[in-house]
Amino acid sequence: MEIKTINGLLDKMWTDYVAINPLAQKIHDLFTSEGEEILNDHIALRTFNHPRVTIDVIAKPFIEAGYKYGGDYHFVDKKLYAKHYEHPNKDLPKIFISELKLQDFSPELQKTVNALVEQMPAALEYKYDFTSIGRPWTVSTETYNQLLKESDYAAWVAAFGYRPNHFTVFINNLKKFSDITFLNNYLKEHGIKLNASGGEIKGSKEVLLEQSSTLANNIAVEFSDKKIDVPACYYEFAKRYPMANGELYSGFVAASADKIFESTSKGQ
Repeated sequence: MEIKTINGLLDKMWTDYVAINPLAQKIHDLFTSEGEEILNDHIALRTFNHPRVTIDVIAKPFIEAGYKYGGDYHFVDKKLYAKHYEHPNKDLPKIFISELKLQDFSPELQKTVNALVEQMPAALEYKYDFTSIGRPWTVSTETYNQLLKESDYAAWVAAFGYRPNHFTVFINNLKKFSDITFLNNYLKEHGIKLNASGGEIKGSKEVLLEQSSTLANNIAVEFSDKKIDVPACYYEFAKRYPMANGELYSGFVAASADKIFESTSKGQ
């Protein structure tokens, strides 16, 4: 069925996401069993700054649906650039799109990524549901491992393509779990491992945003030569604090997001 509405697209993205990250559905169900109503703070998408699949291309269906640019972010060490978009309807999640700055990597990595993108059929990137189509190219385990040596991020996009990297529980909407430390402890009591890079809680009340996340689950991915287990997706939790004008901070903190990215790192 062709997706034509923003709600249809967001639903398809969630369905695709929990199919490869069933832990997110488990956590979602844990919270709802406690009487909580889950509101999604943001969805994160990953791409390359190749002309066909830049942030601006990926953002197109969201902008058409009324989303507006909300801010941009630079990640020097990981060689990433990102933008986030917000909708006037606050019940709709923010969209956080990052892209790998290919020019900052080796000629080999650039050549590999260009070859992957060139496999895509013409105009595929303009399909309304492009952000949930999955991997639009074939790739070998050798290519995946070569990319992994330079960038976890590049290897992830090569393996999974275009789909949500993570969804995010909006802690402010929770009743029993409004404290992020209490929420983290609850998850750990249920056997759920958290990303401890830079501490389990990234950010603080002072920077108006606290975040934590699960570690990405490993799933068997079918490459062109064989299946191997690779880190897939994770679930994030975000608590926002009011700015001086009383409105909740709606942006992101680059230093915190930098550590959240590591939820999909092989070494975690």
